[in-house]
Amino acid sequence: MTIKEAQEQIDHWINTTGVRYFSELTNMAILTEEVGEVARLMARKYGEQSFKESDSKKELADELADVMWVLLCIANQTGVDMTAALEKNFNKKNIRDADRHINNPKLK
Repeated sequence: MTIKEAQEQIDHWINTTGVRYFSELTNMAILTEEVGEVARLMARKYGEQSFKESDSKKELADELADVMWVLLCIANQTGVDMTAALEKNFNKKNIRDADRHINNPKLK
């Protein structure tokens, strides 16, 4: 699935099953909540925190997909083509960071 296809499928789902988009501000709050769930899982899986019973069956892939879902909802409702945005972002990073990481002594 391409990013464009994902945006289209999410839009279709929202407008049929989901009835309508939540407001942009509500979706921003939901995005923050979903990122928090990723952080919680990462702290338990890769950090020092122990799992609670309620977190033990959560999967990182599913939590990351939740983040992507809401991010693409926000893109849809604000008119952002995420394929074009990501391509532009790659170009920016390729110019700005062409030598930055290679010359970083902390990464050697």
